[in-house]
Amino acid sequence: QLQLVESGGGLVQAGGSLRLSCIISGRTSDDYGIGWFHQAPGKEREWVSCLSGKHGSIYYQDSVKGRFTFSRDNAKNTVYLQMNNLKPDDTGVYYCAIDLAEAACTRYPKLYDQWGRGTQVTVSS
Repeated sequence: QLQLVESGGGLVQAGGSLRLSCIISGRTSDDYGIGWFHQAPGKEREWVSCLSGKHGSIYYQDSVKGRFTFSRDNAKNTVYLQMNNLKPDDTGVYYCAIDLAEAACTRYPKLYDQWGRGTQVTVSS
């Protein structure tokens, strides 16, 4: 059974760093797209970054370019989101999601097939 589990969240001061992990279990091939999303308190879930399974390309929302880095370790079936120079606006729950149908990188939550439960990130000022 396919399952996504995020970890690595926590409390950090502004300017600090965290590395989020998303372990993908129950999947034997790596032809899928993966996205990271952020949901701030009281707001809708928004796209942060994603990896295209078709092309291997990685894309970022403008607000995180130069601060966040998406990476993947196929041997461990794990993707990562390295977050540097964190800001209070980065506070919220971070989710990873998988696109099996198109293996695409998309910013639209509805196009993902399955989600993890999220990990909380809190950035203090």
